[in-house]
Amino acid sequence: MRRLITGGFLLSGAVAIAVTTCAIVLQARGERAAQRGSEITGAADGGLEVLQLRPNFYMIAEAGANIGVQVGDDGVVVVDAGSTATAGAVAGAIKKITTAPIRYIINTSADPDHVGGNETIAKAGQTLLLIRAIGLPNNFLGSGPASILAAEQVLTRMSAPTGQTSPFPFAAWPTETFNNGRKYMYLNGEGIEILHQTAAHSDSDSIVFFRRSDVIVAGDIMDTTRFPVIDVARGGSIQGELDALNRIVEMAIPSVPIVSREAGTSVIPGHGHVGDQFDVVHYRDMLTIIRDHVLDLIKAGMTLEQIKAASPAQGYIRRYGSDSGPWTTNDFIEAVYQSLVHAKS
Repeated sequence: MRRLITGGFLLSGAVAIAVTTCAIVLQARGERAAQRGSEITGAADGGLEVLQLRPNFYMIAEAGANIGVQVGDDGVVVVDAGSTATAGAVAGAIKKITTAPIRYIINTSADPDHVGGNETIAKAGQTLLLIRAIGLPNNFLGSGPASILAAEQVLTRMSAPTGQTSPFPFAAWPTETFNNGRKYMYLNGEGIEILHQTAAHSDSDSIVFFRRSDVIVAGDIMDTTRFPVIDVARGGSIQGELDALNRIVEMAIPSVPIVSREAGTSVIPGHGHVGDQFDVVHYRDMLTIIRDHVLDLIKAGMTLEQIKAASPAQGYIRRYGSDSGPWTTNDFIEAVYQSLVHAKS
């Protein structure tokens, strides 16, 4: 049997092949990450960055949250509108991409950094007439702003009970909602699926899948800059987060067997860099390990403070954790703990 000596260890032929294959995969993934970075088309006004993923599909970054932009003969479909502060710059960036009118905004959640720009972006667009009137030409278009589409829970979160004041202006609220788990459209030559995830980051999350472009917009279900924000108070849970990530893993197709090629399904997270199915698998597996560790500590009778002190996210803190800011490692561990305790009760 042929053997390979590496790092002072004697490896069998099978193990040597595995080591070599792993090294090739890691090198290829590093090269692919570099390729992604080189595709940025330039900084737009307001410090935004525009990344072209497909001939007809772009991502706008640094807008509070990542924004997906699909363009075509039917107009522009925008996924998330960013924050209020960046809305004008986002509208300007879209105009630089295409002169076609904005037809739809699809919100992946009710978070301010995803819906804050709704009003400005919608007013920069023009709705499609959904009901054809007798005597009007087939290409007649409505005169109102672009439609805003979201799961019904987004409207619930953005509006307010009678007698209370909404944190968002009426013009920013969704104009179309759905509550059956799945909404679909066909625009710009491809099917678009909006899939509601009932208890992930919150109870308002949706995954948006552009089938021909092969692009998935994940919203805050995935955040490559930190541990996911699991808003237990608004219906989020660690198990729902894992279920949503598994849904994306099932939908996305990686670039195999040629892993060095920049191909496969592109996944746009709520924050951070564009990824692929391998990135989603890594993120899911990381959360699964932490979930299982916290669950074992709960079963051992530990309190929340004892579990935090045990550092169940050890090994991932340097990459995703933080000791300060709006979402710390301890905040994440507490959210995992609370959702697991609530699930048991």
